[in-house]
Parts: sequence; structure tokens; C-alpha cells
Amino acid sequence: MKSKIGILSLGCPRNLVDSESLLGRLNLKGYPIVDIDKAEIALVNTCAFIDEAKKESIDAILDLIALKKEGKLKKILVYGCLSQRYKDSLSRELPEIDAFIGKLALNHAPARFPITPGHYAYLKICEGCINNCSFCVIPKIKGKFVSLEAAAILAEVKRFNCQKLGELNIIGQDITAYGADLKIKEDLTVLLPRIAKAAKEINWIRLLYLNPGRISDALLAVIRDEPKICKYIDLPIQHINSRILKLMRRKISRQGIIKAIEKIRKVIPEVALRTSIIVGFPGETKKEFKELLDFIKDAKFERLGAFAYSREEGTPAYDFKDQVPEEVKSERLGLIMSSQQEISRQVNGKFLGKSLTVLIDEEEGGSYLGRTQYDAPEVDGLVYIRSKKKLYPGDFVKVRINDTLEYDLVGEVEQ
Repeated sequence: MKSKIGILSLGCPRNLVDSESLLGRLNLKGYPIVDIDKAEIALVNTCAFIDEAKKESIDAILDLIALKKEGKLKKILVYGCLSQRYKDSLSRELPEIDAFIGKLALNHAPARFPITPGHYAYLKICEGCINNCSFCVIPKIKGKFVSLEAAAILAEVKRFNCQKLGELNIIGQDITAYGADLKIKEDLTVLLPRIAKAAKEINWIRLLYLNPGRISDALLAVIRDEPKICKYIDLPIQHINSRILKLMRRKISRQGIIKAIEKIRKVIPEVALRTSIIVGFPGETKKEFKELLDFIKDAKFERLGAFAYSREEGTPAYDFKDQVPEEVKSERLGLIMSSQQEISRQVNGKFLGKSLTVLIDEEEGGSYLGRTQYDAPEVDGLVYIRSKKKLYPGDFVKVRINDTLEYDLVGEVEQ
């Protein structure tokens, strides 16, 4: 009998896809896959994108080392970004780790072992990034940008069909770059209709993440016209000041971002726009931060994530002058998030009294938690639902919204 394997999958959904592929391969080789507390071999899929992610990965590894010393684990295997980037130093400092595994090639295992809930899944269509932003370590970790060929993507979609998924999330560091490396001319505007056609049993297709500099009219038309594609666009802008954007190597100006947002909202009036921003980038002045804060208040993004700049070794920005003190970053982050809290309250207020289609995620204490098409798993808001009839994860129901919170909605299933 082969040893039982458990996994800790840290970081983003892209890591989650890798974890499922890796477990699928191990399971096909006869290794039983179990919860981490029942495992004999622990596999950690790490993240090293920013300092906070690295700390989480190291803490998880140290916890497993403690279990190994107690005799509760036989082996510890470290996989993913942290292993890729710091293998030599980690092997010196943590001799208790039995093996370091680099990155997998971008192809899907014949049978992924799901560790997401059964009613939604992630499909990674590309790996790496072609943008080379000055703050980002991804190109160093992931290497050359690679797109998965359409035939392999569609085969995976058909496998998901058999699982009766409610939602399929199409992911990559920047899916608008899809196809840039392929000999056969096929970009996202060609691929998405093929995915939608293949996804016969799947209600929602969600796109994560789109570069604001590559939002074409043709792509917006596909998102608008294909009923299965959620009217939700995750558009990380990172900043709005043109000088900071240039230092970030974002290849877009303030005006370019404004133009992209205006075009999206004109073409898809009901769209929910999510963005990500970085505060405290090296050299960011009070005036430039205020420009960002004012823009966030004016643009009123339906969803927003904000991060304090993380100084990553090996990136161009690491050596930039005028690094912003941590306390200033923290203060600026707080101002952005408190501003967005009020915006979110206003956005949610527009749904009061309306009927929305909601995907049920789970039952909790006699009520249910679900999401609208305007909310991605794990990162966005929820709908708290009362229902007289029994509901199950993966059900789609019509919900009348009768209360709103800062980030979430409250409603009752329509009879």
C-alpha cells in the first residue's frame, strides 16, 4: 500500500489548478489522497508572489516540520513558487524537507483530483506573463509565457461538463495575452465562443484576469453577447497616475485606463468591474496617492482589491529610489479600503428590491450562502439567503434582495 498524501495549496487559484493536476497524477499512480491531518506525506504548494505570501508558505512548512518531528508525518515535499525561487537557501535552512519540486508543464492531468467544491472549477489556459511589470516577480518564477492549445482546453471543458459544474473560471496571469505564443492564430475572442459552445452543462463562465491595455472591441462583444459569460470583468489597473504607471512598466497611461473603463461600461452597461491597485509604490508622492484615491472615488469600481507595495528581490522596482515607509503604505491602504467600503455600500444599495440569479455555495446554520454573477469565488461578496425549500451547492435560484450590507447582500428565494 502506497503512502497517503495530503496537500496544502496556498496562494492563488492558478496554484489550485496545479495542485489538482499534481494530485491527479499521484492518484493515478496509486497514492491515496487524504486530508492533510491524515497524511503520511505532506505536499505544500507554495506562493512567493509577495512577502505576505512567502511568510504564509514558510509558516505552513514550519508547522509540518513540527508534525514530522512528532512522528505524525513521514515526508514533506515542497512544490511551487517558493520552491522554484528559493530552493537552495531553503534546503540549507530546512533540512527536514525531503524534496523540492519545481514547476509542472502547462498541461492538464488525465484526471484532476478536485480540491475545490464540486460545483465550480478553475481552468488555466496560459502560464506566465508577457507584461514584465517592474514590481512583479512572476516572469522570474514562471519563465516564458505559454498558452495551452485550444484542443486541450476544450477537452478539459468537456470533462467538466460531465461533473455538472455550475461555474467555470477561466484563469491565467493575463488571459488577454492568450495565443501570443501559438503558431495557429487563435486569441481569446476566438477561443471563448468555442469554450461556451463546449460548456453545454455549465451555466456560468467567468474570466479572470484581463489586462486593461488589451481589452478589444471584439472581446467586449463576445463577453456581452455570450449568455454563459458572466458580466464581470477583472481589470487590474494597479495605479492611475501616469508617472507611476510608467515606473511600473504598465504600458498604459491614465487616459488609456479611463478610456478602457468608459468603453467597457458603454458596451456592457450591467457589467461589474473589479480591479486591483498597489499603494506605496517607490516614489509615490502624497499628491500621486491622492490622485489614485480621488480616482477610486470617481470610478466607483463594483469590486476592488488593494495591496501595499511589496519590495521583491530580483525585480527592477527593488532597486528604485524613494522606497515608501511601511507605516505610510499601511495608512494609504487604510484610506483606500475605507473609501471602497462606502462605494461598495452604494453599489449594493442598487440591488435592494431586485431579483437576482444566485449560485448556491453552501448551507450555514439554517440559511444558505451564494453568489451572483458579479462575484468571483473566495474574493468577492456573498448573498445570505433564506429559503423554505432545501437547497444544494450548485443550485441556481432566483433571490429577492431585501437587505444590503457593506460587501454582501441578503435575500429570500422567490417561490
